[in-house]
Amino acid sequence: MKVYLIGSLRNPDIPKLAHHLRDKLDFETEVFDDWYAAGPEADDKWMEYEKARCNTFAQALDGYAATHVYEFDKTHLDSCDVAIMVMPAGKSAHLELGYCAGRGKRTIILMNGEPERFDVMYKFADHVVTSWADLLNVL
Repeated sequence: MKVYLIGSLRNPDIPKLAHHLRDKLDFETEVFDDWYAAGPEADDKWMEYEKARCNTFAQALDGYAATHVYEFDKTHLDSCDVAIMVMPAGKSAHLELGYCAGRGKRTIILMNGEPERFDVMYKFADHVVTSWADLLNVL
């Protein structure tokens, strides 16, 4: 089984959770969080670079850097069995989880406790959990 952790590059809990899952799940389960290696400023640096080249957002999306990052992430999203969106997470993470849900993959949203605001569209996910222990129970 392959588990893809979806989340923010600025969330320091991603590698901690990945380590926790690797420790608690069976050895045949792969936990994918390699995207996190790009660092918390990756998107900002990409934007600065593209703006310095006088590129619009649309032009930047068509560039080599964006295409390579997109294909890297998509390859691993396509090959995962379970996608877990770790909150807080932004627009990209929500798109990735929606993509996985649309492809029929098992989807889980991991909240950091009870949310400040409720959102009915989270019903698209197979599970919404509020702790690491609850996450392990549904896995």
